[in-house]
Amino acid sequence: MPFSAKNPPLSRRSLLRALGGGAVLGGLAGCGVPAAYVKAGDRAVTDLSARDHKLAFANWPLYIDVDDGNPNKRPTLDAFEKRTGISVDYVEEINDNDEFFGKISPALMNHQSTGRDIIVISDWMCARFVRLGWVQRMDRAHQPNVAKYLDPLLRTPAFDPGRLYTVPWQSGITGIAYDRRKLGREIRHVKDLWASDLRGRVTLLSGLDEAFALLMQGNGVDITKWTADDFYAVCDEVQKQVDRGQIRRFTGNDYTKDLVSGDVLACQAYSGDVIQLQADNPDIRFVVPEEGAELWSDSLMIPDRAAHKADAERLIDYYYEPAVAAELAAWVNYVCPVPAAQQVLADSRDKDTAALADNSLIFPNAEMRKRLAIARDITSTERVDFARRWNKIVGL
Repeated sequence: MPFSAKNPPLSRRSLLRALGGGAVLGGLAGCGVPAAYVKAGDRAVTDLSARDHKLAFANWPLYIDVDDGNPNKRPTLDAFEKRTGISVDYVEEINDNDEFFGKISPALMNHQSTGRDIIVISDWMCARFVRLGWVQRMDRAHQPNVAKYLDPLLRTPAFDPGRLYTVPWQSGITGIAYDRRKLGREIRHVKDLWASDLRGRVTLLSGLDEAFALLMQGNGVDITKWTADDFYAVCDEVQKQVDRGQIRRFTGNDYTKDLVSGDVLACQAYSGDVIQLQADNPDIRFVVPEEGAELWSDSLMIPDRAAHKADAERLIDYYYEPAVAAELAAWVNYVCPVPAAQQVLADSRDKDTAALADNSLIFPNAEMRKRLAIARDITSTERVDFARRWNKIVGL
């Protein structure tokens, strides 16, 4: 997840920092720890929603709209509470996917409540929760807005066909950012990063889950059904570029500093960052390569044994009302998972707000949408070997 002026410099699509962590997570996600898997019949408890009108909502820092005059007020959430009478305990406690996994996994593994009714984590981590049976299936009868307005591009990820267990909160694109004026030419392909005039002035993302899909697309791979051979081909290519000095370094979200300073002319980047960077430097461009780019999401889930499931479903559906989705999108500036919100923004009387409707990094246009795809996730059996190979290249 990208950093912007409205978001702290903490990667919400956090990298797998050490092989040890990957091995632990991979083992749990498979059958190495049989007790970790929770059967469908053991995921729910008595729903208290009808008599106990409150929710515990865990999210990332500064990932919701706030009042310009009072940062403690969250207009869309306040409106939900006023409309429904449901009190929401909104806690900004998720700074890293792996860290949060470690925080709540003991409870989930032992069939206990996490104390949270809604959580938001990146889809590659959501895949592990779904495989482990640590989230409850949502009832679409309680979510007509999700059923009607969820972007078709986001409806069928490989780990959750039909989005029965997850609902995107916000989305983004992993593509290429570059400084058009300093480079002096356009970038249209992933392999343009390997051009001789960019030697030593390219960065790639260090996180395995963040980096691999776009690089595969540069090789013409369909990332919805990539293979181990596709992954190792990318590793061989990246190692070659490291050896020849093409890559300046591997980064987290701090790639933005290199791009702004001019130390780097082109880099793997997140769409949300570029919106913010362009406000100060319109020469910074974001490109969805002709071969395609990865569309990703941070998604809402209702963890096992959450005590207020119906109210949680109601809150999730509320954020899929086009007017509410538009208000959130106008503040966070990520790819909005509700295309119908575009017209709401276009109709705004505020000139700057209305202009957001035409921003293809918030509402991808038809041509861009043809080149976006959701990568299949790395399975538990693949992760240990893949992480070992990737981390050796990156230097983790």
